[in-house]
Amino acid sequence: MSGFRLKDVPLLSRSALDRAEELRSDDKALKEGWPGARLLRMNRRGQVRVEGDSVLLESTETLAAEPVPEAVFLGVDGGAHLWAVRDNDIDGTLMDLRVVGSTLHLDDVTLGILSTALALLNWHERAGFSAADGTATTPANGGWTRVSAAGHEEFPRIDPAVICLVHDGGDQVLLARQHTWPETMFSLLAGFVEAGESLERCVQREIREEVGIDVRDIQYLGSQPWPLPRSLMLGFAAVADPEQPLAFTDGEIAEAYWFTRADVRQALSAGAWGAPTGVSGNAEQQRLFLPGSISIARSIVESWAAEG
Repeated sequence: MSGFRLKDVPLLSRSALDRAEELRSDDKALKEGWPGARLLRMNRRGQVRVEGDSVLLESTETLAAEPVPEAVFLGVDGGAHLWAVRDNDIDGTLMDLRVVGSTLHLDDVTLGILSTALALLNWHERAGFSAADGTATTPANGGWTRVSAAGHEEFPRIDPAVICLVHDGGDQVLLARQHTWPETMFSLLAGFVEAGESLERCVQREIREEVGIDVRDIQYLGSQPWPLPRSLMLGFAAVADPEQPLAFTDGEIAEAYWFTRADVRQALSAGAWGAPTGVSGNAEQQRLFLPGSISIARSIVESWAAEG
């Protein structure tokens, strides 16, 4: 069985946020909507304040009486405008996107708020000067563009990256571990798309560079925003020969192994690395841990494991 599909939409791809693009350039509407709007504060580490099982959204008037340049307009929910701002002084119970997505049962609107806010705020922090002429830029259109003194307009940058589940067409899958990861945490192979490169060619190149094997029957599965800091993950599956020797030529991968479907199913039942339950008590006995639910990697692995 060489083909399969995602059984569920990846968590961060489920956004039901109304982005209300038509309001971004309407300064009057944004100003009128500000008093009843809700605000998300997020620090440089991507953490937000959590109360109970919810992400805290407060009144925008705790920030200012009207829209400020450093705030970004996210969209509309239930008639109320939604904004976000970078605030490195927030305190209380803080969680970042990885933890929030894996531990709280968030609705699709909140997921959209978090991923959009993180992507935009990260971009603003790195886009203070124009790539065209080097002059300072200022936010415009509710934070969705930045404009230089000469009028050059720049938009949020997204870096496309592929992530691929390599399997043998049967009951084996190749999983790899980076040097900085815990010794039992494995995931799929991934890498950024280069200039002038197709997605399929990127899959072939990255896998060849990272583990030294050739793949065929490349199949697109789905995508997910990954604003850490500004990626779009494009999910694939591909078939390879388990007998072909592995070679870690580019230095990114510490080790990789072919695991059986039974191995993967057992690992999925054990939870995820860093999850609040299931991991800390039996980490020494567990041979394999997989990424948490916030990542498209887990969606792909779960879908492959459900086959057969």
